[in-house]
Amino acid sequence: MDSFISTLRNSFKSPEIRKKILFTLGIFLAFRFLAHIPVAGVNVAALKNLFAGNQFLGLLDIFSGGTLANFSIMALGLNPYINASIILQLLTMVFPKLEELSKEGAAGQRKINQYTRFLTVPLSCLQAIGMYALLRSQGIITTLHPIALISFIATMAAGTMFLVWLGELITERGVGNGISLMIFAGIVGRFPVLFGQTLSTATAENTLNILTFLVLGLVVIAAVIVMTEATRQVTVYYAKRARGNKMYGGESTHLPLRLNQAGVIPIIFAVSIVLLPSLLANFFRTSKNLFLAGFAQNVNIWFNPTGIAYNLLYFLLVVGFTYFYTAVIFNPKKIAEEIQKHGGFIPGIRPGVQTTKYLNYILTRITLVGASFLGLVAILPTIARAITGVQTLLLGGTSILIVVSVVLETFKAIEANLVMRNYDGFLNK
Repeated sequence: MDSFISTLRNSFKSPEIRKKILFTLGIFLAFRFLAHIPVAGVNVAALKNLFAGNQFLGLLDIFSGGTLANFSIMALGLNPYINASIILQLLTMVFPKLEELSKEGAAGQRKINQYTRFLTVPLSCLQAIGMYALLRSQGIITTLHPIALISFIATMAAGTMFLVWLGELITERGVGNGISLMIFAGIVGRFPVLFGQTLSTATAENTLNILTFLVLGLVVIAAVIVMTEATRQVTVYYAKRARGNKMYGGESTHLPLRLNQAGVIPIIFAVSIVLLPSLLANFFRTSKNLFLAGFAQNVNIWFNPTGIAYNLLYFLLVVGFTYFYTAVIFNPKKIAEEIQKHGGFIPGIRPGVQTTKYLNYILTRITLVGASFLGLVAILPTIARAITGVQTLLLGGTSILIVVSVVLETFKAIEANLVMRNYDGFLNK
């Protein structure tokens, strides 16, 4: 805590870092202002009721920064951009040209970011069409004529791209990762409303439950911090090499393998699949065909978010997608080749194939811990409601995971700026 306060105090003493922090806060203010400008023709009260009963739409609302429940001009939020980023990351493993581009440093990353923005536009349009169809089926929005529909889709897509632009402004001129910080701002912006709803319904009977809920929240935050920072250190030695009259190498270092390599991405994948049947069932629930209407009603019962079967399936999907995404972003064979290329070796393990097998063995074991933790985080809201009985102050494990991860990442960026400032001052002396 002392380090946290010291970093914050020192950052405001530096004019450059203070300017970056104030610029970031200014972007947050503009974002929250735009989040309350609604799109015309939408019944906001009925929309909030729909979101209260649909966990999938609630997750989308998290990544939209709370703008989807209000159906503002940025209602789609950053969800299309996140999907585009995931698609590009997966395509990088399939197409060699994209993989080569990702290895070209800053220039290659700028090109990939440009491709991501291009892909975000059609994804935004598709999601806007899907959102229009959903709201029309629920009677929240009336049928629009073609010109109004095109205007509706264009407004949604433009709002997403404007939000992406704000995030990139923070990355360029502010502090930290702009896209992550925009999601963080949206989640934190909803906390006062949730706390206000909880306090307004507080009674003598449920005060203890609310306190239990808050203690549980602190425990979860501490666990997220530990799991986010936890790494398995693999010792690597580098043999001595003679070049001319000088000796190089001979030192040891560590290869850090994070317990949670995949971050929050597996939860996004899993919740999209486990809640898709319920989302589709809502379209057929009011069907005139009795068979379809009855089947849709049974699907909603089977996939009830408070049921044991639903949460068990959700947990297993998160674990499975964690292993899948970790395999996509971490290639033990390439790591082993790089270690061997630079004359390194893991003590007791032969370079090459044996090193690859050893890294795979370690990664499989530590990923099980990270995947199980992510699975518990995913089903945390159901567990919290069952323990405390508090319904208004929803303990969203995904939200906490994002908030804590972004805070840690941002403070690391601030510390890096402080170190760079001190280093520059040392050189100028």
